[in-house]
Amino acid sequence: MAAEQLESYFKGNLEKFDLKLKPEGTDFQQKVWKAISAIPFGKTCSYLELSRKLGDEKAIRAVASANGKNPIWVIIPCHRVIGSDGTLTGYAGGIHRKQWLLNHENNISQLSLF
Repeated sequence: MAAEQLESYFKGNLEKFDLKLKPEGTDFQQKVWKAISAIPFGKTCSYLELSRKLGDEKAIRAVASANGKNPIWVIIPCHRVIGSDGTLTGYAGGIHRKQWLLNHENNISQLSLF
C-alpha cells in the first residue's frame, strides 16, 4: 500500500497519504510529526510557525530536532518545514531533494488550479 501511494505521489496523483503508520518516537516527536502531516500539499510552514501551533514558540529547536528525526520523510512531509526567512534548512535527504519535493508539489498545485 505504501509503495503504491508513493508512486501516485511522485506521479502527481496523490496529495495526502492514507497510511496507518506510527513511527517510533517520543510523545513530543509524535506531536510534531502529526502537526507536520497537517501542512497542506504545496504549502510550507516555518519552524517558528510550527512551534507556535504546538503551543510553545520557544520550542523551536526541539521542533527542528523532532523534524530531523522523522523516519519517513515524504509520508510525513518534513520537506514542507522551512526557515522563518523562507530559506530551505536541513533535510536528511539533502537540500537538493527538499527543493525538488517542494517544486514537485508546487507544480502539481499550480496545475490543479485549472
